[in-house]
Amino acid sequence: MSRPIPSRIVTAALSLTGLLAFAPAYSQTAGRNDAVASPSSTAPAASPAPSPVKVAETGAALRDLWLGHAFWVRNVVLETFAGNKPAAKAAEDQVVANAKQIAASIEPFYGKAANDKLLNLLVGHYGAVKQYLEASAAGDQAKQSAATQSLNANADEIAVFLSGANPNLPRDAVRSLIVAHGAHHVQQIQQLNAKQYAQEAQTWEAMKKHMYVIADTLAGAIAKQFPAKFR
Repeated sequence: MSRPIPSRIVTAALSLTGLLAFAPAYSQTAGRNDAVASPSSTAPAASPAPSPVKVAETGAALRDLWLGHAFWVRNVVLETFAGNKPAAKAAEDQVVANAKQIAASIEPFYGKAANDKLLNLLVGHYGAVKQYLEASAAGDQAKQSAATQSLNANADEIAVFLSGANPNLPRDAVRSLIVAHGAHHVQQIQQLNAKQYAQEAQTWEAMKKHMYVIADTLAGAIAKQFPAKFR
């Protein structure tokens, strides 16, 4: 039986987007009010807010990358259960290529070392998903449980990394985002294994929307941290 994603995880993930995505660096209106009240103030002038157009462009690019991750992993799952090893291998190659693209997308802001670190974390994420897939195909509940633990431990690592790189990404909120994403993978695998295709179609729709949540959150947080790069 497939297990629904706990509502608290989805709520936490969605609340992060409301707080961060497309947020200005800080209020220019407040800065002007302070200047009027204290003309002699020597506080630095507020930096211009990021361009909403450029933030939206970055968000669209990240949406495409993160949706690509979900799409190709789903193909791996489908072809694995169908017993089509060549197709599963081709899809897995695309999962790896996509992970490299996602990791490279942060290099202009955080450098090559961050690119390498994120790639290792994404490889770990997929490794745990594949472990769960193989355990499900074999009907091994103990290995399924171990894979789920690995998936959640990896979510912790991703949250530590992203929150450490960007102060606009609270650790617990990021973890909620990644845990919810991992839960979508698990639910999707369970449903496809049980041939619950109508239910999996609903999971796929929710999964796509959640990829947009992650992408928009990252775009907003990066723009807030590096406003000069978004003018």
